[in-house]
Amino acid sequence: MAYLIPDRAPLTPKEVDRAFDYLAALQSGGGAHATGLTEATPELAFLLLRLAENIVFPVTGLLGDGDPHTDSFVLDEVGCILLSALRDWTRDSPTTAVLGNARTIIRFVENVIPDPDDHGDTLATLETMRREHLEWAHTVQCMTGRP
Repeated sequence: MAYLIPDRAPLTPKEVDRAFDYLAALQSGGGAHATGLTEATPELAFLLLRLAENIVFPVTGLLGDGDPHTDSFVLDEVGCILLSALRDWTRDSPTTAVLGNARTIIRFVENVIPDPDDHGDTLATLETMRREHLEWAHTVQCMTGRP
């Protein structure tokens, strides 16, 4: 059964927590630990896809500071290709995409996002990102009146 990718909507605070809970469980205890805590469901796959979009787009997109140059366009295209592959996987097999989407986010954070505290601890970076995404989700929720 093919699932349609839901329209892109801001994540709620509850959704942010659920997605980051899975990432933290995977990062701290591995796939078996994360799967034991959270069932791989299509809903979780889509939450992780949305989170991946929210993490990858700001880093790879052309909207950064300064004038775009050749490398900017290449980085933007690489981000689009990565997210396109995750979307296809999520659409075609959402339950198997959960672990893949989560591992992709973690690997992207490990290799691309600078550690804010310079400890080299991806779990700490994920927790910092969780706080930032929760603040944003609360702000959007207040502005739109979403539950």
